[in-house]
Amino acid sequence: MEISQAKNLLLSGDPEFWVQLKSLTRSARDFEELFLLSSLRKKAHARKLLPPKPPKETLRLAILGGYSLYPLHELIEHLCEVEKFPVELWQGDYDNYISEIMDDGSELYSFAPQVVFLLPAERRCTYTGKLTDPRELVQAEAQRAVDSVLELARKVNEKTGAEVITTNFRLPPLHDLGAFRSRTLASDWSFREWVNLELGLAAPAYLHICDWDFLANRIGGIASRDERSWFESKQPCSYALMVELAREAAQIILSLKRAPKKVLVLDLDNTLWGGVVADDGLEGIDLGDTSPRGEAFKAFQKYIVSLKQRGVLLAVCSKNDHAKAVEPFEKHPDMVLKMEDIVSFKANWEPKSENIRAMAPELNLGLDSFVFVDDNPAEIEIVRQFAPEVTTILLGPDPSDYVAQLADCRLFEPRSITSEDAERTGQYKSDAQRKALEASVTDMASYLESLQMEGVLSEFTPVDVPRLSQLINKSNQFNLTTHRRSEAEVIAVMNGPEYAGYSMRLKDRFGDHGLIGVVIGRKDGETMHLDTWLMSCRVLKRQVEEEVLNEIARLAKARDCTRLEGVYLPTPKNEMVRDFYTRMGFTLTAESETKREFELRLENYQSIPTKIKITRRAYEPS
Repeated sequence: MEISQAKNLLLSGDPEFWVQLKSLTRSARDFEELFLLSSLRKKAHARKLLPPKPPKETLRLAILGGYSLYPLHELIEHLCEVEKFPVELWQGDYDNYISEIMDDGSELYSFAPQVVFLLPAERRCTYTGKLTDPRELVQAEAQRAVDSVLELARKVNEKTGAEVITTNFRLPPLHDLGAFRSRTLASDWSFREWVNLELGLAAPAYLHICDWDFLANRIGGIASRDERSWFESKQPCSYALMVELAREAAQIILSLKRAPKKVLVLDLDNTLWGGVVADDGLEGIDLGDTSPRGEAFKAFQKYIVSLKQRGVLLAVCSKNDHAKAVEPFEKHPDMVLKMEDIVSFKANWEPKSENIRAMAPELNLGLDSFVFVDDNPAEIEIVRQFAPEVTTILLGPDPSDYVAQLADCRLFEPRSITSEDAERTGQYKSDAQRKALEASVTDMASYLESLQMEGVLSEFTPVDVPRLSQLINKSNQFNLTTHRRSEAEVIAVMNGPEYAGYSMRLKDRFGDHGLIGVVIGRKDGETMHLDTWLMSCRVLKRQVEEEVLNEIARLAKARDCTRLEGVYLPTPKNEMVRDFYTRMGFTLTAESETKREFELRLENYQSIPTKIKITRRAYEPS
């Protein structure tokens, strides 16, 4: 696809321009090309050629630091907009970031940013003493460098509630000091390495590290620098690294509101092992340490297992005889993946697109949560055509590249990892047991009784913040408003006196569901407004909804509220809860195309009896 095609579409006023622009932007790695695409985007706006479905909101983004920020800010603006997250920019002055942050009356705070991207000056991250100074002295100064960045981030967040992104510090790529650089903490290399590590480990929930040093390492330390550009115009780095820095900043900005993918669907033959198991037999497939190719397939499986430990669900979709497809999982000595690692296993002769479509309702997930990998371009194309919501990855011919392809796709990057993520596959396996029991029992009350359910209703607590934000940002179906919140915003709810935020956990005799429900209410006079009500679809129709409402009503009454006010904001994915409030006894008070409003009077509300044994936990700050 050529840029000239995009230009022609722009000149003819064809909205297809935006599709082409997005595709070209995603593949562009050269600064000149990316900058040209940004210019075309601005020309499209000047010509009033808008995307077919322009986003309704913009994100207020402030960029400030110890460098000249042009043209870096234009690249970030472009990358965000083509991904349908347009930003309104505020740009700080060159090397004035400390004053801009510490001055309560600065324009930064008048702008009221939602996200702040900070690039602290690299030249300030250096030890000013002697190379022979004792470690304790150098370490104290390194800690002060860490604390200065943390304090700037804290100040910004405290004043604005913004998420803060900061770069860390590149390590110098020159031979200065030789091997001695690693024998003293006072060298720039060791000093910055220590600062980077401590900064990452100490970062609070609202602070996100844009790993500049990692990016420089990817393209090469020498290639990342441009000393002439620094002296002439105070550019932060080479143009090659600037592209990677802009992409990384945009990636972090987008990840604040966009959940990672949830399911990895795997082909089998020539994807998890070499050869065709139905033709070559169990002993004939290439897998294990006896050959370089077999070792590469085994390494790929090890990486896939690591994704499962981060909470990614694994599924299989293969054109194969089912018994033959299962055999390696059960009998091959070098098979790393086992049947218990797989939440859905479909090996048959149906189109793979249909098999993947069938997985979605089984797992109560949307198709846009799925990623499908296959070595066969024809199968990839079929899924693209008939299940376009699914993201596809075509594996190359060399299995030694498979880990790199999956690790670098950026589809499964976690913002945080919780203990519940590692248990997710087990939770879905337990669901299958519950469904089997439900099918065997005709009396619903008896079924619910037999589950022996125990629920814990808990006020928001700091330890739950990562999981709360994770659930808020990825829940789509049972989500009445789809208001997304970062970890910092969850903390603000937890500490806001006008809010009532709580979660629900559930377990039964088959296993622990973990944290499965979140409610956020906001008191306004005698009304409790339900800002957020979401639950995992895996626990629907088990009386969790009733217990959640019981708790909402209890908390509202305790705060002298006489009514609950709920709103349903429709999205393409939450149609299932359109009439939820009505089913729960609320009265419809207003309706339009964009929302439905409901109320529940509390004077006569009686708690709904359920089969769940409830425990309540209050948050008591230390």
